[in-house]
Amino acid sequence: QVQLVESGGGLVQPGGSLRLSCAASGFTFSRYAKSWHRQAPGKERELVATATTGSDSTTYADSVKGRFTISRDNAKNTMYLQMNSLKPEDTAVYYCAAERLALSCVYYEYHEYKNWGQGTQVTVSS
Repeated sequence: QVQLVESGGGLVQPGGSLRLSCAASGFTFSRYAKSWHRQAPGKERELVATATTGSDSTTYADSVKGRFTISRDNAKNTMYLQMNSLKPEDTAVYYCAAERLALSCVYYEYHEYKNWGQGTQVTVSS
């Protein structure tokens, strides 16, 4: 059974950092395309970052480029979203998602992912 469990959200001041974790069970991340998404109140879910199957080539939304980094730890079968220089507009519920795809492939639309974490709240406020 594929399961994703997120952790690491919380309250942080503007300019601060957080690292979100997404632990996988029932599958190996190396065979899955990986992604992070977020949804703020009253807004649509937004793709934040992706990493392709195997090669882990990454892409980022313009709004987070240069500040967020998606990564993976094979030994822990966990992926991460390192978030630096956080802004109030980064406040949202963050979700990890994964989908088994061919090597070096990834989905760029949230509705294409079938495997999701439960979400973790990130609040950026002074």
